[in-house]
Amino acid sequence: MGLTPDDYLQQIQSLLPPGPAWPRDADAYVTRLLRSLAEEFARVDARANDLLDEADPRTTVQLLLDWERIAGLPDGCVVDSGVELSTAQRQAALVGRVTMVGDQSAAYFQQLAASLGYAVQVTDFSPFDVTDLVSEPIYGVAWAHAWQVRGSLNQPVDFTAVSTVADALSAWSNVVLECVLRRFKPAHSVLIFSYT
Repeated sequence: MGLTPDDYLQQIQSLLPPGPAWPRDADAYVTRLLRSLAEEFARVDARANDLLDEADPRTTVQLLLDWERIAGLPDGCVVDSGVELSTAQRQAALVGRVTMVGDQSAAYFQQLAASLGYAVQVTDFSPFDVTDLVSEPIYGVAWAHAWQVRGSLNQPVDFTAVSTVADALSAWSNVVLECVLRRFKPAHSVLIFSYT
């Protein structure tokens, strides 16, 4: 936490020479002048502390547009869908883009969906062979590269504590989820979406 105007006033007054020409009374002209300077110093100090929050993509609000520009956001999927993302969703997309490593596992795609605000389960399919149990589904060779993403139809994304007044109280759409997962899926695979 930064220094208060009173802290700055005390520091400035301690730099003044002693004597009656430099009174330290609260109603003295010099004190009132120094208080106005102290208030500005405290304001600048507070803005410098705010800069620490703005330097972190998880907490940025005022510099969010600059962060998005540098990270190549908003994503083409979001722009094409016409969906308006909340501040929390934009921050999550930014953090995801900045920290993205990439993977082809089910856990990676579940985490990618979670970073967009969706809870999904990923199921891999494999062709049936002689080592499988009799109770398992019989999938042909065409299912070797298929996988399924299951989630709620039009899962709501709700207003949160980090939302701004411009954010909707709730939004429903899976367009962004489908677009992003299709972009990052392995090229040879077939992605199936299943909603409940």
